[in-house]
Amino acid sequence: MPDPKGTSACVTQQVDRLKVPVEALRWHCDPKKLEFETTREVEPVSQVIGQDKAVEALTYGLSTTAPGQNVFVRGLTGTGRMTLLKELLEAQDCPLRPAPERCYVHNFSAPERPRLISLTPGNGERFRQRMGELINFIQNDLPKVLTSDALQAKRSALEEATQVEANALTDPFDKKLREDNLTLVTVATGTSQQPMIMPLIDGQPVPPTEFARMQTSGKLDEKAVKKILAGIAEHARDFDKVTTRLVEIHRNHRKALQALLEQEIREVLGRETGEVKRAFSNAAIDSFLAEIEEDVILNQAAMAKGEEAFLHRYRVNLLSAHLPGERHPIVMEITPTMRKLLGTIERSYGADGRAVADHSLIRAGALLHADGGYLVLEIRDLLMEAGAWKVLVRALRTGKLEIVPPEFQWPWFGPSLQPEPIDIQLKVVLLGDPEIYALLDAYDPDFSHLFKVLADFDTTIKQDAKGLGMYAAVLARIAAEEKLLPFDAGAVAAIAEQGARVAARQQRLTARFGRLADIAREAAFVASNANSPVVRAADVIRATELMRGRADLPARRFREYISDGVIRIQTRDTVVGQVNGLAVTRAGPLTYGFPARITATIGAGTAGTINIEREAELSGALHTKGFYILGGLLRYLLKTDHPLAFSASIAFEQTYGGIDGDSASGAEACCLLSALTNIPLRQDIAITGAIDQLGHIQPVGAVSEKIEGFFDICKDSGLSGTQGVIIPRVNVRDLMLRADVVAACTEGQFQIYGVETIEEALTILTGCASGARDEAGGYPEHSLLGIAEERARQYWLLAVATGEEPSATDAGKTPIS
Repeated sequence: MPDPKGTSACVTQQVDRLKVPVEALRWHCDPKKLEFETTREVEPVSQVIGQDKAVEALTYGLSTTAPGQNVFVRGLTGTGRMTLLKELLEAQDCPLRPAPERCYVHNFSAPERPRLISLTPGNGERFRQRMGELINFIQNDLPKVLTSDALQAKRSALEEATQVEANALTDPFDKKLREDNLTLVTVATGTSQQPMIMPLIDGQPVPPTEFARMQTSGKLDEKAVKKILAGIAEHARDFDKVTTRLVEIHRNHRKALQALLEQEIREVLGRETGEVKRAFSNAAIDSFLAEIEEDVILNQAAMAKGEEAFLHRYRVNLLSAHLPGERHPIVMEITPTMRKLLGTIERSYGADGRAVADHSLIRAGALLHADGGYLVLEIRDLLMEAGAWKVLVRALRTGKLEIVPPEFQWPWFGPSLQPEPIDIQLKVVLLGDPEIYALLDAYDPDFSHLFKVLADFDTTIKQDAKGLGMYAAVLARIAAEEKLLPFDAGAVAAIAEQGARVAARQQRLTARFGRLADIAREAAFVASNANSPVVRAADVIRATELMRGRADLPARRFREYISDGVIRIQTRDTVVGQVNGLAVTRAGPLTYGFPARITATIGAGTAGTINIEREAELSGALHTKGFYILGGLLRYLLKTDHPLAFSASIAFEQTYGGIDGDSASGAEACCLLSALTNIPLRQDIAITGAIDQLGHIQPVGAVSEKIEGFFDICKDSGLSGTQGVIIPRVNVRDLMLRADVVAACTEGQFQIYGVETIEEALTILTGCASGARDEAGGYPEHSLLGIAEERARQYWLLAVATGEEPSATDAGKTPIS
């Protein structure tokens, strides 16, 4: 077996070739190439930069009237999406028709369904005012008209005519009665009057009660009483005819009187309503006013008594109003609850404590306020509000707004009113991140039909002279708007380097200017405390250190645990079946790397390779996928003529939470092959990188932070000069390492290796050649992979000897649990 430390010249040369040159570890922005001394000399940028494609998409989406062309603005916060959207909305002429003004009025035939009236811009408030004047007329002036002398004269004439007709009927009958000492008398009974035959005694009519008393007292003898009663009975038939006719005369009188009042009300009120009708020429208003006229007639008695409650039904509830020539509405709803979007119906309470509602309590929401214009919503906020997404989609799909949808009736929304639906036309702009966009596109069938315009905001811009100029212009604007100290060329260069670090690409700069603005503000604060006239590069560096220091408590605590031996991480020596993988954690926008000890054990058996994290249900989908790929890699590297007959397990030691991502699959492969071959791995080298089934090392994220995390652990125990990190070769272009890491690499105290295959990684970690297959298809006898195939053969022979040989169908594969 070869020496694990691998001292052969060939291996050493190969390892040296894999070292990443120091100049590739970080992009350095030369301040001398910036054509200014401070940002005072730079014209502040007035618009969002580096988002040309997004501007093109937004301009189209805000301008077109094609169906379903609502806009989804996709991008991370801090990329300027809201700033750009506001600029375009303010400059854009909305292609939609001007929104009518909407108001609700009482529906006399169906009070539970308030009637909608739509008016041209500027007429809603006029209509409400005219109706207020009409109500005032009905309340104050109309009762005076009904009690005027002219109307009273007409009423008197009508009453006199009625009395003449009644006398013409009763006088002949009364004359006959008087011949029998009887008379016809009209008696009041409650609210009506009834004719009655009474005896005449001493020339005076005697009521029934007095007649009975006179009988009892003996003032009338029995003969006189019988004579009177006989006379009344004799005239009973004629009396009935007269009575019937009198009732008819009085009924006709009441009808005539009511017709007189109605005619007067129609004439007087009609003149007032006619002016309103002519002012608006609106069929819905004409119908509403006609119903008011009928309702006033029905409530004339209440009006005569001074009651005013019925007048409330005539009031207009104006929900939306626009001035003539006013620009299209732009509504940015920051709390998009269902009620804020649809509107609501407020409650009032009657004297009995019961909730009541009418048309006057309906309130408009954001959808109506944005009619004829734009509604801007944050999709994450929208989806967090129960029912909000559903009602938005329904309104866009149908083009109708139901302020209280049928499924949201009392008790949640208030008393059961169903206002007439409103036809709306608006454009909705949603702001969200790629994850939510993908979910909606996959699971909501309406989404792709309603939001056909995607405005994608890039998170990076090119790192070139133009990009650096943009950074300087942005910093100039921030300094001017917030009255900060100016930034010199060195400070701009330092912030640009931070931009490349956030972008995780040396040839790109982040377009998340919100994060850069935070750095700039804190750098200005540092410079101000130092009484510096400008912000310099040192202030920017100090600001980034302070920002990281406020959020790195978990990282510092982790390092303390390692130093104290609570968490076992070795940064020296070699160990069989153990390797330092690399992982990351996040604190807000900041990312921190840390090492994770991965171990593997192997022995005879047929269980295959077991992922302990998966068995413990701590493995995420991507990590599990990477582990399955590891099985395919073993089959590719160890092409034996017998089944692989061993049992192995791989674990992330001292990790107690979930693990996801495939960036440790390369480390797992090295660890497993170390356990199989019994060749130890260097503990002073950490590794990150995903593998494929052919052994290629593929790129991973946060590579700079992972390197720095391991560097800090090594530095705490003292740099040995041999420590370093293996990364995918393709990730070298992403490196933006801290200055202290670059300095250590320059001094030879720390190394970064870039590899393309698992064989190269194994060579660095073991110090011996991995081996390449010869023409016969075998590995060199003493190469690492040659040893691996031999050890696999020994495990198979042991399985055959013990009767545990895998079935023929398992030949050439490693079962993965």
